[in-house]
Amino acid sequence: MTELTPELLLHGYSVGIFPMSESRDDPEIFWVDPRRRGILPLDGFHISRSLSRAMRNSTWTVTIDRDFAGVVDGCADREDTWINAEIRTLYTALHERAQAHSLEVWEGTELVGGVYGVVLGSAFFGESMFSRRTNASKIALACMVDRLRSGGFTLFDTQFITDHLASLGAVEITRAQYHAQLAVAKLRIASFTALPDAKPQDVIQRMTQMS
Repeated sequence: MTELTPELLLHGYSVGIFPMSESRDDPEIFWVDPRRRGILPLDGFHISRSLSRAMRNSTWTVTIDRDFAGVVDGCADREDTWINAEIRTLYTALHERAQAHSLEVWEGTELVGGVYGVVLGSAFFGESMFSRRTNASKIALACMVDRLRSGGFTLFDTQFITDHLASLGAVEITRAQYHAQLAVAKLRIASFTALPDAKPQDVIQRMTQMS
């Protein structure tokens, strides 16, 4: 494929495709255009009783863009990963341009979970997440949904759907349905940084009030 640049990467997202590699050691990158797309409806996030209880009792702190590199490295820290060195470099470049963001979950000074993705208009393309503690990735996603709602986003693209994401409310839609939502979302204005850092307790209170 043509050498990837941050500009080309953003163009790919704008037309509904995203890059992956077969493994961390594979230098080749390819574009993916799933026949069925995973999305997490921002008004359909499912909060179980156990997750609600965990958030209300949590002593963790949640930040944005404090350790983008740490979140990407956390996502790649598994036996099988599609994040190779070039992908890491490209997303770091987007982050430096405020076109990619991270959300971090901290236990004291230790990074225990997080999620990162790309922003285009009112679309957030979730790239990957990780968890080093029980419920850390669920709390990260809950806080991400809260942030996207508050910032005026209309599309949370999860690319694929897993049992974990489905349990939180993610659904599959057709490629045509996805492109229709993307066409609207990329032309709207949203703000990822409109909301200040929030504690899990604050997030669950807002989400409960809105449900």
